Amino acid sequence: MGGHVRLLSVTTAVVICVSVTASAQWRSIVTKVPLTPSGTPNLSAPAPKLADGKTPDFSGIWDAEKRPCDEAASRLGCIDLVAGLPVAAVNIASGPMEVLPMQPWAEALVKQRRASASKDDPTARCLPLSSPRAWSNFALQKIIQTSESLTILDEYMLQYRQIFLDGRVLPTNPEPMFKGYSVGRWEGDTLVVETIGFKDDSWLDLWGHPLTTQARTVERIRRSNYGSLEVALTVDDPKAYTKPWNTTIKLALAPNTELLEYVCNENEKSLQHMIGPPAAQ
Repeated sequence: MGGHVRLLSVTTAVVICVSVTASAQWRSIVTKVPLTPSGTPNLSAPAPKLADGKTPDFSGIWDAEKRPCDEAASRLGCIDLVAGLPVAAVNIASGPMEVLPMQPWAEALVKQRRASASKDDPTARCLPLSSPRAWSNFALQKIIQTSESLTILDEYMLQYRQIFLDGRVLPTNPEPMFKGYSVGRWEGDTLVVETIGFKDDSWLDLWGHPLTTQARTVERIRRSNYGSLEVALTVDDPKAYTKPWNTTIKLALAPNTELLEYVCNENEKSLQHMIGPPAAQ
């Protein structure tokens, strides 16, 4: 697959393409961050503010929290994932809960998608990620913030997402989008983001938990210190789930680096090698 990618082998003999970690990013870049007396980045320093001195500033390059990539925990092989596996990449509910409250059709669909070893995952066809899924992506993300909007640039597929902070309301009959339509408001140091208007066939993780056109998500985003970003996510999607559910995704600041282009449909050669497991698990 084109761009800068790594191959992730699944225990059921499927190959999934993911982006490389920060080790292959720009070199010799020094990000302006607070330093400890020894001269190392002080990522536990207080979170920065915008020019008004009050509004939290989420700007920076962010990397999803990762855990050691062992097959028992992730159900994936771990070839070349030196930095680990994003905690919520396989199962978005892997934090506070393991099983989401799915409608019967959604539960059957997830079982089918897991049995196909993610061959039908939109990322296998180089399609954009849904906005909830992007937080736990393998690729880096860059947040650019002003007083009127927060823009997230995603290294994967050169994607972007806009969260408007200018007081506009959500559309009443939105055309479905991969990222949906997002508006935000501040509650103290927390940015509360409401999003609607998703495509009906969106995936939330590698297991294939669905997100439908009836979904409304709420993200409560907080920068607890200079180097930590936390997204408390609520998904209310009555078409796919029996009740709203919550999960929390954590990200860490990635200093001294910058985004690179990752266009996976350039010279794509992986899909033809993707096969399902010999039998459903």
